[in-house]
Amino acid sequence: MFYNKNDRSPLKSILKNSTAAGLAALMLSAALPAMITPAHAEAVKVEAPQVPSFADVVEAVSPAVVSVRVQSDVQPASDESGFNFGFGGRDFDELPDDHPLKRFFKEFGAPGQEGRGPEGHAMRPPRDGGPERHGKLRPTSQGSGFFISKDGYIVTNNHVVADGAAFTVVMNDGTELDAKLIGKDSRTDLAVLKVEEPKREFTYVEFAEESDIRVGDWVVAVGNPFGLGGTVTAGIVSARGRDIGSGPYDDYIQIDAAVNRGNSGGPDFNLSGKVVGINTAIFSPSGGNVGIAFAIPATVAKDVIADLMKSGSVDRGWLGVQIQPVTKDIADSLGLAEASGALVVAPQAGSPGEKAGIKQGDVVTAVNGETVKDPRDLAKRIAAYAPGTKVDVSLWRAGKATSVKVDLGQLPNEQEMANSTGQAPEEEEGTATEQALANLGMSVTPAEDGKGLTIVEVDPDSDAADKGLKTGEKITSVNNQAVATASEITKVIDQAKKDGRTKALFQIESDSGSRFVALPINQG
Repeated sequence: MFYNKNDRSPLKSILKNSTAAGLAALMLSAALPAMITPAHAEAVKVEAPQVPSFADVVEAVSPAVVSVRVQSDVQPASDESGFNFGFGGRDFDELPDDHPLKRFFKEFGAPGQEGRGPEGHAMRPPRDGGPERHGKLRPTSQGSGFFISKDGYIVTNNHVVADGAAFTVVMNDGTELDAKLIGKDSRTDLAVLKVEEPKREFTYVEFAEESDIRVGDWVVAVGNPFGLGGTVTAGIVSARGRDIGSGPYDDYIQIDAAVNRGNSGGPDFNLSGKVVGINTAIFSPSGGNVGIAFAIPATVAKDVIADLMKSGSVDRGWLGVQIQPVTKDIADSLGLAEASGALVVAPQAGSPGEKAGIKQGDVVTAVNGETVKDPRDLAKRIAAYAPGTKVDVSLWRAGKATSVKVDLGQLPNEQEMANSTGQAPEEEEGTATEQALANLGMSVTPAEDGKGLTIVEVDPDSDAADKGLKTGEKITSVNNQAVATASEITKVIDQAKKDGRTKALFQIESDSGSRFVALPINQG
């Protein structure tokens, strides 16, 4: 490159000491003065969101979480074909050496033994998934659990251990320990196991308080999905107070952490390492995780677990009435200002509620002054009292508020309740003259037993059809007044209209039991 040595201009001086690459960069800069040069550019900076790490929580709580293996006692049984592996009381070794079965099993493995096939592969008797026939304990299920005390008490689900005869817990480090069942409660799906290791103190976790469980909070689920052992997933509390129809005390936390089969009984932790819920169910069309799991709240579990640890069972108060929700239509038919409380379909014979004077058609509005929102709320409130407790039950009866004193009984176990619950007898279609109730969209006839009226026809376009009334069902009362003819129904409805009501409350009996239905009465 040539230049004038007497030329002292800055550009010439720079060119003199520049490389070809530097010259190109300089020329580009001069040609495009508006372009930002590297010397003036700044790197893009983005503030990283403060997403929490769960590592500290997981490290702290993992030693307290266990896998629960359950074995059931399976009795010996003959093969369906009549062939018994005992060979009619003769042992395998007692068979003659030339017996074809002995030659077969000697080559391929006798029942319960391993043999070798033609290629040297291990062979076992075919298993079709049915029970083994050796009268031994057989693994039947796997779930999760967690220590709640240093002396070895473990919480899990009732459905994990329900049919078990022996229990083994597998700790985070692989240690296997035998456990015994202390108690279980099917109504809340909780159970307590105990590991007897007097010289050992176990890492354990605590339950969160009510104020520690909020919708939107992070949760960490630790458990044993698909039998894989300690697995950690994370999500948030999606909702609270879920009723999934599993029982009268449904009050589940819904979470979106990945929960699968085997996670049952496993804990959900908040970021403080406290248990906010115990996994018990998932909603899944496929059987796998779809982001909707349900956990028993810590606030519910604490009291139940305390009772199980103390006595092996849970004692609950019992009112003894069949109840249903109060809908807006039912509230209108009864003259209630709002649709709340629990409508008494029928008190059980001999129950504390019947003895105290609670009647069919009453609405329970409060217990000891605390408002009852719905049947589930009533069930939980009554169950929270110890048997023998005297409570003040507020009622709405015949358009007026009243109250009764009830000495609560002991809630029967599920078998006792099933034995004492009778279904309504099957009704045969009556032969008396049908009587039309055109304004209600149905025709009725007096019941054969003289108690109520049998529905013989329902207009498919009527409110009665919309409310689910069907042919063959029986109307036993209207607005809590017994009826035996269509004219009596009409009389009750006319009085309701005079009282300014727009609906009437019909009590319906069917093969599945009794229920109340509110029908509009302001037509025609």
